[in-house]
Amino acid sequence: MGQRIIACAADEPSIRIVAALDQGQTELWIAGPDAVDVILDFSSDAGAQIAVRAAVAKRAALLVGTTALSSETLAALRRASESVAVLVAPNTSLGVAVARHLVGQAAQLLGSEFDIEIVERHHRHKVDAPSGTAKALAEASAAAGRTISPDRIHAQRLGDIVGEHMVTFAGPGEVLEIRHSATSRDLFARGALRLGTWLAAQAPGWHTVDAWVVDRSAQRTESST
Repeated sequence: MGQRIIACAADEPSIRIVAALDQGQTELWIAGPDAVDVILDFSSDAGAQIAVRAAVAKRAALLVGTTALSSETLAALRRASESVAVLVAPNTSLGVAVARHLVGQAAQLLGSEFDIEIVERHHRHKVDAPSGTAKALAEASAAAGRTISPDRIHAQRLGDIVGEHMVTFAGPGEVLEIRHSATSRDLFARGALRLGTWLAAQAPGWHTVDAWVVDRSAQRTESST
């Protein structure tokens, strides 16, 4: 992801990469004088904790795309949000963000007559199962009043699949499916750049992808009137 973010940023005139760091370099960079607007973290739980310290030290917004974060790291992120803008995004795709909205609406409108299951597929090297995105889709359903039990969330790890998620609503005589397929990792890299640019302009606090989508929609509406 780091390599793809750097490559995609080269196509964005308004974005400048100040530093690209691995875990061993970050501590030295924190002490340096570089000014930065936003830090994008796609590393590990330990790496995310270092990114928190960097964001607070640099007074920079922090976008964390790392999944399977520990409770300690999440608590550190919450504390950091008191002084900088923080957003934890298990998926930086606009399409997935919209899919979460649709899942919530479908769960609410279809009701308990419909069974719900989630199937997600990723490449064989992905560690966490179910994925952060699958959990986010399940949370959208739960927020709408329909809890999906863990045995109804299925994770497959096959080949080099970038990412696929399908939520199925099956009721009397009909089936509704909400599906998202990622065909390139650049999707997530470009999404992270767009989301990071937005986050850099936000006030300190805990921000969400949903807020970004709503803000984006409002801006598109204003520009079309």
